Amino acid sequence: MQWKVKAEHWLTQLTDEDPMKKELSELLLNEMLAEECFYKDLGFGTGGMRGVMGPGTNRLNIYTVRKVGLGLAQYVVGQGVPAMKRGVVISYDTRHRSKEFALEMAKVIGGQGVTAYLFDEPRPTPLLSFAVRYQHAFAGVMITASHNPPEYNGLKVYGEDGAQLPPEAADIIIDYIVKLGTDLVRDPANVEQLISEGLLVSIGEAVDLAYMEELETIRLNKDLTDVSIVFSALHGTASKPMRQAFETFGFDNVQYVKEQEQPDPNFSTVKSPNPEEAQAFELAIQYGQRVGADILLATDPDADRLGMAVRDEQGQFKLLSGNQIGTVILHYLLEEKLAARELPQNGVVLKTIVSTDIVSVMAEKYGLQTVDVLTGFKFIAEKIREYEETKEHSFLFGFEESNGYLIGDFVRDKDAIQTAVFMAEIAAVYKGRGTTIYQVLQKVYETYGFYKELYTPITLEGKDGSEQITLIMESFRNATPLTVNGIKVQRIEDYLSSEMLECSTGKITKINLPTSNVLKYYLENGAWFVIRPSGTEPKCKFYFAARGQTEKEAIETVETICDSVLKRVQTDV
Repeated sequence: MQWKVKAEHWLTQLTDEDPMKKELSELLLNEMLAEECFYKDLGFGTGGMRGVMGPGTNRLNIYTVRKVGLGLAQYVVGQGVPAMKRGVVISYDTRHRSKEFALEMAKVIGGQGVTAYLFDEPRPTPLLSFAVRYQHAFAGVMITASHNPPEYNGLKVYGEDGAQLPPEAADIIIDYIVKLGTDLVRDPANVEQLISEGLLVSIGEAVDLAYMEELETIRLNKDLTDVSIVFSALHGTASKPMRQAFETFGFDNVQYVKEQEQPDPNFSTVKSPNPEEAQAFELAIQYGQRVGADILLATDPDADRLGMAVRDEQGQFKLLSGNQIGTVILHYLLEEKLAARELPQNGVVLKTIVSTDIVSVMAEKYGLQTVDVLTGFKFIAEKIREYEETKEHSFLFGFEESNGYLIGDFVRDKDAIQTAVFMAEIAAVYKGRGTTIYQVLQKVYETYGFYKELYTPITLEGKDGSEQITLIMESFRNATPLTVNGIKVQRIEDYLSSEMLECSTGKITKINLPTSNVLKYYLENGAWFVIRPSGTEPKCKFYFAARGQTEKEAIETVETICDSVLKRVQTDV
Protein backbone atom coordinates (compact mmCIF):
# COMPACT_ATOMS: atom_id res chain seq x y z
CA MET A 1 0.00 0.00 0.00
CA GLN A 2 1.41 3.41 -0.92
CA TRP A 3 2.26 5.71 1.95
CA LYS A 4 -0.36 8.31 0.97
CA VAL A 5 -3.12 5.74 1.00
CA LYS A 6 -2.00 4.52 4.43
CA ALA A 7 -1.87 8.06 5.76
CA GLU A 8 -5.35 8.93 4.48
CA HIS A 9 -6.67 5.66 5.90
CA TRP A 10 -5.30 6.65 9.31
CA LEU A 11 -6.80 10.12 9.03
CA THR A 12 -10.31 8.81 8.30
CA GLN A 13 -10.17 6.48 11.33
CA LEU A 14 -9.08 9.10 13.87
CA THR A 15 -11.86 10.86 15.76
CA ASP A 16 -12.02 14.63 16.00
CA GLU A 17 -11.33 14.34 19.75
CA ASP A 18 -8.08 12.51 19.13
CA PRO A 19 -5.17 15.01 19.27
CA MET A 20 -3.30 12.87 16.75
CA LYS A 21 -5.83 13.83 14.06
CA LYS A 22 -4.71 17.46 14.14
CA GLU A 23 -1.07 16.41 14.31
CA LEU A 24 -1.47 14.13 11.30
CA SER A 25 -3.38 16.75 9.32
CA GLU A 26 -0.51 19.20 9.79
CA LEU A 27 2.04 16.50 9.01
CA LEU A 28 0.47 15.78 5.62
CA LEU A 29 1.29 19.34 4.55
CA ASN A 30 4.95 18.24 4.47
CA GLU A 31 5.06 15.34 2.01
CA MET A 32 8.69 14.46 2.64
CA LEU A 33 8.18 14.13 6.38
CA ALA A 34 4.81 12.40 5.95
CA GLU A 35 6.39 9.79 3.71
CA GLU A 36 9.00 9.08 6.39
CA CYS A 37 6.17 8.40 8.84
CA PHE A 38 4.25 6.00 6.59
CA TYR A 39 6.56 4.45 3.97
CA LYS A 40 7.04 1.33 6.11
CA ASP A 41 5.96 -0.27 9.38
CA LEU A 42 8.19 -0.29 12.44
CA GLY A 43 9.74 -3.74 12.66
CA PHE A 44 11.37 -5.91 15.33
CA GLY A 45 15.17 -5.69 15.51
CA THR A 46 17.81 -7.04 17.90
CA GLY A 47 16.25 -5.04 20.72
CA GLY A 48 12.55 -5.19 19.85
CA MET A 49 10.73 -2.24 18.29
CA ARG A 50 12.13 1.27 18.52
CA GLY A 51 11.43 4.52 16.71
CA VAL A 52 10.72 8.23 16.78
CA MET A 53 7.40 9.09 18.42
CA GLY A 54 4.64 10.60 16.33
CA PRO A 55 1.76 9.65 13.99
CA GLY A 56 2.30 6.97 11.37
CA THR A 57 3.08 3.30 10.85
CA ASN A 58 6.81 4.08 10.99
CA ARG A 59 6.49 5.95 14.28
CA LEU A 60 5.85 4.87 17.84
CA ASN A 61 2.42 5.94 19.12
CA ILE A 62 -0.50 4.44 21.01
CA TYR A 63 -1.74 2.71 17.85
CA THR A 64 1.52 0.97 16.98
CA VAL A 65 1.88 0.04 20.67
CA ARG A 66 -1.68 -1.30 20.83
CA LYS A 67 -1.16 -3.35 17.69
CA VAL A 68 1.90 -5.06 19.20
CA GLY A 69 -0.04 -5.58 22.42
CA LEU A 70 -2.91 -7.20 20.55
CA GLY A 71 -0.53 -9.40 18.57
CA LEU A 72 1.20 -10.51 21.76
CA ALA A 73 -2.13 -11.12 23.50
CA GLN A 74 -3.36 -13.30 20.63
CA TYR A 75 -0.10 -15.23 20.76
CA VAL A 76 -0.62 -15.91 24.48
CA VAL A 77 -4.29 -16.82 23.97
CA GLY A 78 -3.16 -19.30 21.35
CA GLN A 79 -1.10 -21.10 23.98
CA GLY A 80 -4.18 -21.84 26.07
CA VAL A 81 -5.80 -20.86 29.39
CA PRO A 82 -2.75 -21.67 31.61
CA ALA A 83 -0.61 -19.22 29.63
CA MET A 84 -3.37 -16.59 29.81
CA LYS A 85 -3.54 -16.91 33.60
CA ARG A 86 0.24 -16.72 33.95
CA GLY A 87 -0.04 -13.48 32.03
CA VAL A 88 2.33 -10.76 30.88
CA VAL A 89 4.51 -8.49 33.03
CA ILE A 90 4.78 -4.89 31.80
CA SER A 91 7.35 -2.32 32.86
CA TYR A 92 8.45 1.08 31.58
CA ASP A 93 11.28 3.59 31.84
CA THR A 94 11.24 7.35 32.40
CA ARG A 95 11.00 8.50 28.77
CA HIS A 96 8.29 10.68 27.30
CA ARG A 97 5.01 8.71 27.15
CA SER A 98 6.52 5.48 28.53
CA LYS A 99 3.94 5.25 31.33
CA GLU A 100 1.11 5.94 28.88
CA PHE A 101 2.34 3.30 26.43
CA ALA A 102 2.71 0.76 29.26
CA LEU A 103 -0.88 1.33 30.37
CA GLU A 104 -2.16 1.04 26.79
CA MET A 105 -0.28 -2.24 26.46
CA ALA A 106 -1.79 -3.51 29.73
CA LYS A 107 -5.34 -2.55 28.70
CA VAL A 108 -5.07 -4.28 25.33
CA ILE A 109 -3.61 -7.44 26.84
CA GLY A 110 -6.07 -7.51 29.74
CA GLY A 111 -8.92 -6.90 27.31
CA GLN A 112 -8.11 -10.22 25.63
CA GLY A 113 -8.48 -12.10 28.91
CA VAL A 114 -4.74 -12.29 29.57
CA THR A 115 -3.57 -11.17 33.03
CA ALA A 116 -1.43 -8.03 32.83
CA TYR A 117 1.04 -7.38 35.67
CA LEU A 118 1.91 -3.68 35.52
CA PHE A 119 4.73 -2.13 37.57
CA ASP A 120 3.59 0.69 39.85
CA GLU A 121 6.56 2.92 38.92
CA PRO A 122 9.33 3.02 36.31
CA ARG A 123 11.82 0.17 36.59
CA PRO A 124 15.06 -0.83 34.85
CA THR A 125 14.94 -3.37 32.04
CA PRO A 126 16.70 -6.09 34.11
CA LEU A 127 13.95 -5.82 36.74
CA LEU A 128 11.40 -6.61 34.03
CA SER A 129 13.39 -9.67 32.98
CA PHE A 130 13.63 -10.78 36.60
CA ALA A 131 9.93 -10.11 37.23
CA VAL A 132 8.85 -12.40 34.38
CA ARG A 133 10.71 -15.24 36.07
CA TYR A 134 9.64 -14.24 39.60
CA GLN A 135 5.94 -14.05 38.64
CA HIS A 136 6.20 -17.24 36.53
CA ALA A 137 4.60 -15.15 33.79
CA PHE A 138 4.30 -16.32 30.21
CA ALA A 139 5.74 -13.15 28.69
CA GLY A 140 6.91 -9.62 29.42
CA VAL A 141 7.05 -6.17 27.80
CA MET A 142 9.48 -3.35 28.55
CA ILE A 143 8.66 0.12 27.27
CA THR A 144 12.03 1.75 26.58
CA ALA A 145 14.31 3.12 23.88
CA SER A 146 17.47 2.47 25.90
CA HIS A 147 19.99 5.29 25.27
CA ASN A 148 18.37 6.69 22.11
CA PRO A 149 17.67 10.46 21.84
CA PRO A 150 14.64 11.94 23.69
CA GLU A 151 12.31 11.81 20.66
CA TYR A 152 12.55 8.01 20.59
CA ASN A 153 10.68 5.32 22.46
CA GLY A 154 10.24 1.61 21.96
CA LEU A 155 9.39 -1.74 23.42
CA LYS A 156 10.98 -5.11 24.01
CA VAL A 157 9.02 -8.35 24.25
CA TYR A 158 10.19 -11.15 26.54
CA GLY A 159 9.47 -14.86 26.79
CA GLU A 160 8.71 -16.96 29.86
CA ASP A 161 12.42 -17.43 30.67
CA GLY A 162 12.87 -13.67 31.05
CA ALA A 163 14.84 -13.36 27.82
CA GLN A 164 13.94 -11.28 24.81
CA LEU A 165 11.98 -13.31 22.31
CA PRO A 166 14.07 -15.41 19.95
CA PRO A 167 13.43 -14.93 16.20
CA GLU A 168 11.01 -17.87 15.94
CA ALA A 169 8.62 -16.59 18.63
CA ALA A 170 8.91 -12.99 17.39
CA ASP A 171 7.95 -14.14 13.89
CA ILE A 172 4.74 -15.69 15.23
CA ILE A 173 3.75 -12.41 16.91
CA ILE A 174 4.66 -10.45 13.78
CA ASP A 175 2.34 -12.73 11.77
CA TYR A 176 -0.50 -11.89 14.16
CA ILE A 177 0.27 -8.19 13.79
CA VAL A 178 0.31 -8.39 10.00
CA LYS A 179 -3.06 -10.15 10.01
CA LEU A 180 -4.52 -7.20 11.91
CA GLY A 181 -4.17 -5.17 8.71
CA THR A 182 -4.13 -1.39 8.52
CA ASP A 183 -7.09 -0.63 10.78
CA LEU A 184 -6.26 1.17 14.02
CA VAL A 185 -6.80 -0.68 17.29
CA ARG A 186 -9.59 1.24 19.02
CA ASP A 187 -9.81 2.17 22.70
CA PRO A 188 -9.05 -0.95 24.73
CA ALA A 189 -10.77 -2.18 27.88
CA ASN A 190 -11.66 -0.03 30.90
CA VAL A 191 -8.98 0.03 33.62
CA GLU A 192 -11.38 -0.23 36.58
CA GLN A 193 -13.14 -3.19 35.02
CA LEU A 194 -9.87 -5.00 34.33
CA ILE A 195 -8.73 -4.44 37.94
CA SER A 196 -12.01 -5.76 39.33
CA GLU A 197 -11.72 -8.86 37.13
CA GLY A 198 -8.14 -9.50 38.21
CA LEU A 199 -6.84 -8.92 34.68
CA LEU A 200 -4.78 -5.85 35.62
CA VAL A 201 -2.56 -6.31 38.67
CA SER A 202 -0.11 -3.79 40.12
CA ILE A 203 3.31 -5.11 41.18
CA GLY A 204 6.46 -3.52 42.57
CA GLU A 205 8.07 -3.74 45.99
CA ALA A 206 7.93 -7.54 46.35
CA VAL A 207 9.76 -7.93 43.04
CA ASP A 208 12.41 -5.38 44.11
CA LEU A 209 13.08 -7.20 47.37
CA ALA A 210 13.32 -10.58 45.66
CA TYR A 211 15.79 -9.15 43.15
CA MET A 212 17.98 -7.74 45.92
CA GLU A 213 18.04 -11.14 47.61
CA GLU A 214 19.22 -12.77 44.39
CA LEU A 215 21.81 -10.03 43.97
CA GLU A 216 23.58 -11.35 47.05
CA THR A 217 24.32 -14.62 45.22
CA ILE A 218 26.88 -13.03 42.87
CA ARG A 219 29.12 -11.77 45.68
CA LEU A 220 32.52 -13.43 45.87
CA ASN A 221 34.11 -11.31 48.61
CA LYS A 222 32.18 -9.75 51.49
CA ASP A 223 35.12 -8.54 53.54
CA LEU A 224 36.43 -5.65 51.42
CA THR A 225 34.11 -2.69 50.82
CA ASP A 226 36.47 0.26 51.19
CA VAL A 227 36.13 2.00 47.85
CA SER A 228 35.04 5.52 46.87
CA ILE A 229 32.37 5.51 44.15
CA VAL A 230 30.64 8.15 42.06
CA PHE A 231 27.44 6.96 40.40
CA SER A 232 25.18 8.53 37.77
CA ALA A 233 21.82 7.24 36.60
CA LEU A 234 21.99 9.57 33.55
CA HIS A 235 18.42 10.77 34.23
CA GLY A 236 16.99 7.24 34.04
CA THR A 237 15.58 4.45 36.19
CA ALA A 238 18.62 3.30 38.17
CA SER A 239 18.81 5.70 41.12
CA LYS A 240 16.54 3.84 43.53
CA PRO A 241 17.66 0.26 42.77
CA MET A 242 21.34 1.26 42.78
CA ARG A 243 20.98 2.82 46.23
CA GLN A 244 19.43 -0.44 47.42
CA ALA A 245 22.13 -2.51 45.70
CA PHE A 246 25.06 -0.53 47.13
CA GLU A 247 23.48 -0.77 50.58
CA THR A 248 22.98 -4.52 50.14
CA PHE A 249 26.68 -4.95 49.27
CA GLY A 250 27.84 -2.69 52.09
CA PHE A 251 29.23 0.15 49.97
CA ASP A 252 28.55 3.33 51.92
CA ASN A 253 31.05 5.71 50.31
CA VAL A 254 28.96 6.51 47.24
CA GLN A 255 28.42 9.98 45.78
CA TYR A 256 25.44 10.35 43.45
CA VAL A 257 25.54 12.87 40.60
CA LYS A 258 22.62 14.99 41.78
CA GLU A 259 22.12 16.75 38.44
CA GLN A 260 21.48 13.37 36.79
CA GLU A 261 19.81 11.51 39.64
CA GLN A 262 16.19 12.37 38.96
CA PRO A 263 14.32 11.17 35.85
CA ASP A 264 14.47 13.61 32.96
CA PRO A 265 13.10 12.41 29.60
CA ASN A 266 15.01 15.20 27.84
CA PHE A 267 18.39 14.03 29.26
CA SER A 268 19.19 17.72 29.64
CA THR A 269 22.76 17.46 30.99
CA VAL A 270 24.20 15.17 28.29
CA LYS A 271 24.37 15.06 24.50
CA SER A 272 23.41 11.39 24.68
CA PRO A 273 22.54 9.29 27.77
CA ASN A 274 24.94 6.57 26.62
CA PRO A 275 27.48 5.37 29.22
CA GLU A 276 29.67 4.06 26.40
CA GLU A 277 30.58 7.65 25.55
CA ALA A 278 33.03 9.92 27.38
CA GLN A 279 30.72 12.97 27.26
CA ALA A 280 28.21 11.18 29.50
CA PHE A 281 30.88 11.14 32.26
CA GLU A 282 31.71 14.85 32.30
CA LEU A 283 29.74 15.59 35.48
CA ALA A 284 30.79 12.32 37.11
CA ILE A 285 34.47 13.20 36.52
CA GLN A 286 33.94 16.57 38.21
CA TYR A 287 32.40 14.79 41.20
CA GLY A 288 35.18 12.19 41.19
CA GLN A 289 37.94 14.77 41.21
CA ARG A 290 36.22 16.71 43.99
CA VAL A 291 35.74 13.74 46.33
CA GLY A 292 38.81 11.72 45.34
CA ALA A 293 36.79 8.78 44.02
CA ASP A 294 38.38 5.51 42.96
CA ILE A 295 35.84 4.64 40.27
CA LEU A 296 32.99 6.26 38.34
CA LEU A 297 29.92 4.26 37.29
CA ALA A 298 27.01 5.22 35.05
CA THR A 299 23.98 3.38 33.70
CA ASP A 300 21.88 4.21 30.66
CA PRO A 301 18.23 5.28 31.15
CA ASP A 302 16.81 1.74 31.35
CA ALA A 303 19.85 0.49 33.30
CA ASP A 304 20.83 -2.45 31.15
CA ARG A 305 24.21 -0.97 30.07
CA LEU A 306 27.02 0.05 32.40
CA GLY A 307 29.85 2.47 31.72
CA MET A 308 32.89 2.83 33.97
CA ALA A 309 35.89 5.13 34.42
CA VAL A 310 38.92 4.24 36.54
CA ARG A 311 42.11 6.05 37.50
CA ASP A 312 45.10 5.40 35.23
CA GLU A 313 48.81 5.44 36.16
CA GLN A 314 48.79 9.26 36.24
CA GLY A 315 45.74 9.31 38.51
CA GLN A 316 43.45 10.63 35.78
CA PHE A 317 40.05 9.12 35.07
CA LYS A 318 40.06 6.88 32.00
CA LEU A 319 36.85 5.53 30.47
CA LEU A 320 37.01 1.78 29.96
CA SER A 321 35.54 0.29 26.79
CA GLY A 322 32.79 -2.29 26.98
CA ASN A 323 35.31 -4.96 26.02
CA GLN A 324 37.71 -3.86 28.76
CA ILE A 325 35.00 -4.02 31.42
CA GLY A 326 34.13 -7.53 30.24
CA THR A 327 37.80 -8.51 30.38
CA VAL A 328 38.15 -7.26 33.96
CA ILE A 329 35.02 -9.08 35.10
CA LEU A 330 36.07 -12.39 33.56
CA HIS A 331 39.61 -12.14 34.96
CA TYR A 332 38.21 -11.56 38.45
CA LEU A 333 35.69 -14.40 38.14
CA LEU A 334 38.30 -16.87 36.92
CA GLU A 335 40.88 -16.04 39.59
CA GLU A 336 38.51 -15.82 42.54
CA LYS A 337 36.48 -18.90 41.68
CA LEU A 338 39.63 -20.92 41.05
CA ALA A 339 41.06 -19.85 44.41
CA ALA A 340 37.79 -20.81 46.11
CA ARG A 341 37.65 -24.10 44.15
CA GLU A 342 34.30 -23.04 42.71
CA LEU A 343 35.29 -22.84 39.04
CA PRO A 344 33.01 -25.25 37.13
CA GLN A 345 34.88 -27.75 34.95
CA ASN A 346 32.23 -27.41 32.25
CA GLY A 347 31.96 -23.63 32.62
CA VAL A 348 31.16 -21.50 29.61
CA VAL A 349 31.66 -17.85 28.68
CA LEU A 350 29.13 -16.42 26.23
CA LYS A 351 29.89 -13.44 24.02
CA THR A 352 28.76 -11.92 20.75
CA ILE A 353 30.66 -12.22 17.48
CA VAL A 354 31.68 -8.54 17.66
CA SER A 355 33.17 -8.75 21.18
CA THR A 356 36.85 -9.02 22.08
CA ASP A 357 38.71 -12.31 21.53
CA ILE A 358 40.89 -11.93 24.62
CA VAL A 359 38.18 -13.49 26.78
CA SER A 360 38.30 -16.67 24.69
CA VAL A 361 42.05 -16.97 25.28
CA MET A 362 41.60 -16.27 28.99
CA ALA A 363 38.84 -18.85 29.36
CA GLU A 364 40.86 -21.47 27.49
CA LYS A 365 43.79 -21.06 29.90
CA TYR A 366 41.43 -22.01 32.73
CA GLY A 367 40.02 -24.96 30.80
CA LEU A 368 36.72 -23.30 29.96
CA GLN A 369 34.97 -22.87 26.63
CA THR A 370 33.81 -19.66 24.99
CA VAL A 371 30.77 -19.70 22.71
CA ASP A 372 30.09 -16.90 20.22
CA VAL A 373 26.54 -15.85 19.38
CA LEU A 374 24.95 -13.23 17.14
CA THR A 375 24.68 -9.62 18.29
CA GLY A 376 21.77 -9.22 20.69
CA PHE A 377 21.66 -10.36 24.31
CA LYS A 378 18.69 -12.59 23.59
CA PHE A 379 21.09 -15.00 21.90
CA ILE A 380 23.20 -15.18 25.06
CA ALA A 381 20.05 -15.85 27.09
CA GLU A 382 19.01 -18.50 24.58
CA LYS A 383 22.28 -20.36 25.19
CA ILE A 384 21.86 -20.12 28.97
CA ARG A 385 18.48 -21.79 28.66
CA GLU A 386 19.86 -24.44 26.30
CA TYR A 387 22.65 -25.36 28.71
CA GLU A 388 20.22 -25.47 31.63
CA GLU A 389 18.30 -28.14 29.76
CA THR A 390 21.20 -30.12 28.29
CA LYS A 391 23.64 -29.71 31.23
CA GLU A 392 26.40 -29.44 28.60
CA HIS A 393 27.83 -26.34 30.25
CA SER A 394 27.52 -24.27 33.42
CA PHE A 395 27.04 -20.57 32.75
CA LEU A 396 29.85 -18.40 34.14
CA PHE A 397 29.61 -15.04 32.38
CA GLY A 398 27.97 -13.41 29.37
CA PHE A 399 28.69 -10.08 27.74
CA GLU A 400 28.59 -7.96 24.61
CA GLU A 401 30.99 -5.19 23.63
CA SER A 402 28.27 -2.53 23.87
CA ASN A 403 28.56 -2.46 27.68
CA GLY A 404 26.09 -5.27 28.40
CA TYR A 405 26.93 -7.90 31.05
CA LEU A 406 25.37 -10.75 32.99
CA ILE A 407 26.98 -12.46 35.98
CA GLY A 408 24.00 -13.97 37.79
CA ASP A 409 21.51 -15.71 35.52
CA PHE A 410 18.50 -14.88 37.70
CA VAL A 411 18.13 -12.15 35.06
CA ARG A 412 18.12 -13.09 31.36
CA ASP A 413 19.04 -9.76 29.82
CA LYS A 414 22.04 -7.51 30.29
CA ASP A 415 21.95 -6.03 33.77
CA ALA A 416 23.76 -2.82 34.74
CA ILE A 417 22.53 -3.01 38.35
CA GLN A 418 24.26 -6.28 39.19
CA THR A 419 27.28 -5.33 37.08
CA ALA A 420 27.72 -2.00 38.88
CA VAL A 421 27.86 -3.55 42.36
CA PHE A 422 30.09 -6.35 41.05
CA MET A 423 32.53 -3.82 39.59
CA ALA A 424 32.45 -1.97 42.93
CA GLU A 425 33.38 -5.26 44.62
CA ILE A 426 36.24 -5.80 42.18
CA ALA A 427 37.57 -2.28 42.79
CA ALA A 428 37.34 -2.72 46.56
CA VAL A 429 39.10 -6.10 46.50
CA TYR A 430 41.93 -4.85 44.30
CA LYS A 431 42.30 -1.71 46.44
CA GLY A 432 42.55 -3.89 49.51
CA ARG A 433 45.34 -5.82 47.79
CA GLY A 434 47.23 -2.67 46.92
CA THR A 435 46.41 -2.46 43.23
CA THR A 436 43.79 -0.97 40.88
CA ILE A 437 41.52 -2.13 38.09
CA TYR A 438 43.66 -0.26 35.57
CA GLN A 439 46.87 -1.94 36.76
CA VAL A 440 45.24 -5.37 36.70
CA LEU A 441 43.99 -4.77 33.16
CA GLN A 442 47.52 -3.91 32.00
CA LYS A 443 48.83 -7.15 33.52
CA VAL A 444 46.10 -9.08 31.69
CA TYR A 445 47.27 -7.56 28.40
CA GLU A 446 50.90 -8.34 29.22
CA THR A 447 49.89 -11.95 29.84
CA TYR A 448 47.58 -12.57 26.87
CA GLY A 449 48.59 -9.93 24.33
CA PHE A 450 47.31 -6.44 23.64
CA TYR A 451 43.84 -6.53 22.09
CA LYS A 452 42.34 -3.37 20.64
CA GLU A 453 38.83 -2.90 19.27
CA LEU A 454 37.10 -0.03 17.51
CA TYR A 455 33.42 0.58 16.92
CA THR A 456 32.46 3.06 14.19
CA PRO A 457 28.77 3.54 13.36
CA ILE A 458 27.59 5.53 10.37
CA THR A 459 24.23 7.23 10.89
CA LEU A 460 21.99 7.25 7.81
CA GLU A 461 18.48 8.40 8.69
CA GLY A 462 15.15 8.10 6.93
CA LYS A 463 14.10 6.24 3.82
CA ASP A 464 17.16 7.38 1.84
CA GLY A 465 19.43 6.34 4.69
CA SER A 466 17.85 2.91 4.86
CA GLU A 467 18.45 2.47 1.14
CA GLN A 468 22.09 3.56 1.54
CA ILE A 469 22.64 1.00 4.30
CA THR A 470 21.24 -1.68 2.01
CA LEU A 471 23.64 -0.57 -0.74
CA ILE A 472 26.63 -0.78 1.62
CA MET A 473 25.76 -4.33 2.64
CA GLU A 474 25.14 -5.38 -0.98
CA SER A 475 28.43 -3.81 -2.08
CA PHE A 476 30.52 -5.75 0.45
CA ARG A 477 28.54 -8.93 -0.14
CA ASN A 478 28.67 -8.83 -3.95
CA ALA A 479 32.17 -7.36 -4.36
CA THR A 480 34.01 -8.91 -1.45
CA PRO A 481 37.32 -7.25 -0.55
CA LEU A 482 40.17 -9.77 -0.90
CA THR A 483 42.72 -7.52 0.81
CA VAL A 484 42.52 -4.69 3.32
CA ASN A 485 45.44 -2.26 3.14
CA GLY A 486 47.55 -5.01 1.62
CA ILE A 487 46.57 -7.64 4.19
CA LYS A 488 44.87 -10.70 2.69
CA VAL A 489 41.36 -11.66 3.75
CA GLN A 490 41.63 -15.20 5.08
CA ARG A 491 38.01 -16.09 5.84
CA ILE A 492 34.57 -14.56 5.30
CA GLU A 493 31.48 -15.33 7.34
CA ASP A 494 28.13 -14.35 5.84
CA TYR A 495 25.44 -14.82 8.46
CA LEU A 496 22.67 -14.08 5.99
CA SER A 497 23.54 -17.10 3.86
CA SER A 498 24.92 -18.98 6.90
CA GLU A 499 28.11 -19.73 4.98
CA MET A 500 31.80 -19.44 5.83
CA LEU A 501 34.27 -19.14 2.94
CA GLU A 502 37.96 -20.03 3.22
CA CYS A 503 39.47 -17.66 0.66
CA SER A 504 42.63 -19.65 -0.10
CA THR A 505 40.82 -22.90 -0.89
CA GLY A 506 37.32 -21.76 -1.82
CA LYS A 507 35.91 -24.23 0.73
CA ILE A 508 32.45 -23.31 2.05
CA THR A 509 31.12 -24.58 5.37
CA LYS A 510 27.85 -24.04 7.22
CA ILE A 511 27.49 -21.54 10.09
CA ASN A 512 25.24 -22.97 12.79
CA LEU A 513 23.67 -19.74 13.97
CA PRO A 514 20.38 -18.01 13.10
CA THR A 515 20.43 -16.01 9.89
CA SER A 516 21.24 -12.32 10.20
CA ASN A 517 22.38 -9.57 7.84
CA VAL A 518 25.97 -9.59 9.12
CA LEU A 519 29.36 -9.94 7.39
CA LYS A 520 32.58 -10.81 9.23
CA TYR A 521 36.02 -10.73 7.62
CA TYR A 522 39.11 -12.39 9.15
CA LEU A 523 42.53 -11.14 7.98
CA GLU A 524 45.77 -13.11 7.79
CA ASN A 525 47.36 -11.06 10.58
CA GLY A 526 44.65 -12.17 13.04
CA ALA A 527 42.59 -8.99 12.82
CA TRP A 528 38.92 -8.94 11.83
CA PHE A 529 36.08 -6.56 11.04
CA VAL A 530 32.30 -6.86 11.01
CA ILE A 531 29.59 -4.93 9.15
CA ARG A 532 25.92 -5.00 10.07
CA PRO A 533 22.88 -2.73 9.96
CA SER A 534 21.43 -1.81 13.34
CA GLY A 535 18.11 -3.39 14.19
CA THR A 536 16.96 -0.46 16.32
CA GLU A 537 18.73 2.68 15.06
CA PRO A 538 19.31 4.29 11.63
CA LYS A 539 22.92 3.13 11.56
CA CYS A 540 25.29 0.87 9.69
CA LYS A 541 27.68 -0.50 12.31
CA PHE A 542 31.35 -1.34 11.81
CA TYR A 543 33.48 -3.26 14.31
CA PHE A 544 37.26 -3.72 14.09
CA ALA A 545 39.66 -5.80 16.20
CA ALA A 546 43.39 -6.52 16.22
CA ARG A 547 46.04 -8.03 18.49
CA GLY A 548 49.61 -6.81 18.98
CA GLN A 549 52.68 -7.53 21.08
CA THR A 550 52.41 -3.96 22.35
CA GLU A 551 49.49 -1.61 22.84
CA LYS A 552 50.91 0.72 20.20
CA GLU A 553 51.10 -2.09 17.63
CA ALA A 554 47.51 -3.15 18.31
CA ILE A 555 46.20 0.42 18.04
CA GLU A 556 48.07 1.13 14.81
CA THR A 557 46.85 -2.12 13.22
CA VAL A 558 43.20 -1.67 14.11
CA GLU A 559 43.17 2.00 13.09
CA THR A 560 44.78 1.20 9.72
CA ILE A 561 42.17 -1.47 8.98
CA CYS A 562 39.36 0.85 10.07
CA ASP A 563 40.57 3.67 7.82
CA SER A 564 40.90 1.37 4.82
CA VAL A 565 37.41 -0.11 5.19
CA LEU A 566 35.70 3.23 5.79
CA LYS A 567 37.37 4.75 2.72
CA ARG A 568 35.65 2.10 0.65
CA VAL A 569 32.35 2.78 2.41
CA GLN A 570 32.58 6.45 1.47
CA THR A 571 32.55 5.50 -2.19
CA ASP A 572 29.43 3.34 -1.61
CA VAL A 573 27.57 6.09 0.27
